[in-house]
Amino acid sequence: MSTSSNAAGSDASDTTATTAKLNPGPHSVAPGPAGKRPAPPCTLVIFGAGGDLTKRLLMPALYNLTLDGLLDDGMQIIGVNHGARETQAWRDDLHGALQQFAADKASTFHAGKLDDTAWNSLAKRLEYMGGEFEDDATFAALKQKLDKAPGGNVIFYLAVTARFFKPIVEHLGKAGLLKESDASESDGKSAKSGFRRLVIEKPFGTDLASARDLNAHILNYVQESQVYRIDHFLGKDTVQSILAVRFANALFEPIWRREYIDSVQITAAETIGVEGRGKFYEQTGAFRDMLPNHLFQLLEMVAMEPPNSFDAEAVRDKKAEIADAIKPLTPSDVVFGQYEKGPSGVAYRNEPDVAAESTTETYAAARVFVDNWRWAGVPFYLRTGKRLAVRRTEIAVQLKAVPFLLFRDTPVEALTPNVLTMRIDPAHGTSFDFNVKVPGPLMQIGAVQSSFDYADFFAERANVGYETLLYDCMLGDETLFQRADSIETSWAAVDDVLHPKQGAVKVCGYPAGSTGPKEADELLARDGRTWRPLQTTPDAKK
Repeated sequence: MSTSSNAAGSDASDTTATTAKLNPGPHSVAPGPAGKRPAPPCTLVIFGAGGDLTKRLLMPALYNLTLDGLLDDGMQIIGVNHGARETQAWRDDLHGALQQFAADKASTFHAGKLDDTAWNSLAKRLEYMGGEFEDDATFAALKQKLDKAPGGNVIFYLAVTARFFKPIVEHLGKAGLLKESDASESDGKSAKSGFRRLVIEKPFGTDLASARDLNAHILNYVQESQVYRIDHFLGKDTVQSILAVRFANALFEPIWRREYIDSVQITAAETIGVEGRGKFYEQTGAFRDMLPNHLFQLLEMVAMEPPNSFDAEAVRDKKAEIADAIKPLTPSDVVFGQYEKGPSGVAYRNEPDVAAESTTETYAAARVFVDNWRWAGVPFYLRTGKRLAVRRTEIAVQLKAVPFLLFRDTPVEALTPNVLTMRIDPAHGTSFDFNVKVPGPLMQIGAVQSSFDYADFFAERANVGYETLLYDCMLGDETLFQRADSIETSWAAVDDVLHPKQGAVKVCGYPAGSTGPKEADELLARDGRTWRPLQTTPDAKK
């Protein structure tokens, strides 16, 4: 996992001393950040070059990597998409999109004005190739282009809808484009022809059976070590910092267990609706879209045992142990909701491409238990939803209450729970709620909060979350990518909810712009707990 950052006030001379001197090439912009080296030369092939993912996330990420000098001078990018098109027209389209996103303060890529040198360096690498994803001729033409790939290294990025995953992989395999074989050199020795890597977006299956089928199909043509199953949540710096908070601070790790922790809440709330993606959402729903991947990934990082190192397999092994220890969910462990007309908009059923009588959930909450020694009996409450009161992604770790006996003769009615909150999006930071004595002659307890915001210590960057993932893929670092076994284990944990034996889970209504269905509150009330408030706060507005 690639990580590097310098806190405010760090010694500039140390940074200078560790920065490698790079010889600028024809595409060079700037040397990479201290401690980081440019990725090895390769060709990135993007299937779905005309799609929204390429415009909104991949190109901004590649622009940022170019700006940081982290792309090799010889790296090339081939965009494959339906229909003939001139390369310059594709470049102009991407340039216009980047300018629009950079100027939009609500965009994750709010970079302001684009750096012309960086864009020109990136644009020179871009080449468009028209072709159908299920046509042998497309892959024959691609093979000819890749014969000249720098170092023989190629990354195939499937930025396409899930129905194209299997046919594209199959055509790549049959065309010999995924094979990492020994090639004879002129002196008779053998050498690797270069790496071939396959990046696949979610959804990786829609349940256990489909995930197993997709894994089996892919592994007919590549080795597991070549597959990079991407989850963009893990590209966020604030998500990766979970490991730093836990393992780099002696204050937390000793109490990070069932003896001291009461419960954990993981929230991913959105204010937007389905935003024109009704067809996709009708087939997916909030539970499939978020729980077995994004939220389980956050749960695994919170709950995993300390790895021996940050080596990719060491980290992924510990995460896999947690996935395997998740107690299978039942319908009684979950609540589904669907937004109705409310203060923030129309009902889900009135969105474009949504069935008039749709029972697709736009909200999902779940009570999850990790059945191992460290976490036995500690509930993890997960919730996600669209058209909620605020946009917020956070993890709240609540410690157990202290004995109240000491305060029985004082005017203290209740002690504020100690809660460590890691704010992931849109505000980035950490806070801790605890109790102190209120000044005065009486022993009166008051609740206070200690917090820090990343923006107060580190320079803000227009980071879309894919920069680290693309860079790590080029380096061959699989730490932040999911293995086949973890994918299947996660789907197995929710299979009884997706395929209940006694009827589908009831979908409850909630007003658009509210905090979700009341049934979600009842889920926690059964355990004597409540959700963290979902309301507009100064943090939520940042």
